[in-house]
Amino acid sequence: MTGMTLVAVKLLVGFIGLIIVINVTGKGNLAPKSASDQIQNYVLGALIGGVIYNDDIHVEAFIIILAIWLALVLGLRVLKRRSVIVKHLVDGRALTVIRDGKIDIRNCRRAGLSANELSFRLRAEKIYSVLDVRRVIVEQNGEFIIVRRGEQTPRFPVITDGQIHHDILDIIGRDEQWLRAELKTQGFKRPGQVFLAEYESGELFCVGYSTQEDAQENALRAFMRRGRRG
Repeated sequence: MTGMTLVAVKLLVGFIGLIIVINVTGKGNLAPKSASDQIQNYVLGALIGGVIYNDDIHVEAFIIILAIWLALVLGLRVLKRRSVIVKHLVDGRALTVIRDGKIDIRNCRRAGLSANELSFRLRAEKIYSVLDVRRVIVEQNGEFIIVRRGEQTPRFPVITDGQIHHDILDIIGRDEQWLRAELKTQGFKRPGQVFLAEYESGELFCVGYSTQEDAQENALRAFMRRGRRG
């Protein structure tokens, strides 16, 4: 196999491998929302780009390398779904940097925000004083969620993939005991039965897995009834 033919074959293998990785890990990697997704894209690109022009690495070894990388990516994804601790260690956690017009300097440092950067990000949203802000949250990917005074509170995910996010509970001023009591009123015996639970304006809206369709319908009806009463 000539040099150009080997490069072409490796390029084809890399292209196919990229398609497989994207379809197996999800289309979300095309617009990464976490640090681990970003790193996965960088490493995959470096693997493909570095191997294509390396004559010492044959096609068979290239396929094995891609398979190992895919296994590592999927393994990490499973760990993050099953353990909030692993997810926080890998991707970090949401941090409240402004609460009721007061800056949390400790959380600013954790998020790597200087006073100048925080002020700049607020001015970009046409906010010229922290006193005009009820809450500013820095998400795991560095994006800001800004709630101005008088605005409706956004939805916060307190449960994802059956895992409770205690940091979000702290942000909304609730605890696990309250959450479990709310789940029971909506027909869920444990957090593991919930695919997604969101908190908004004092209400909890839960979406269960496919085996909990009846519970989902009851939860939706309860949420709609509360909305009409409000």
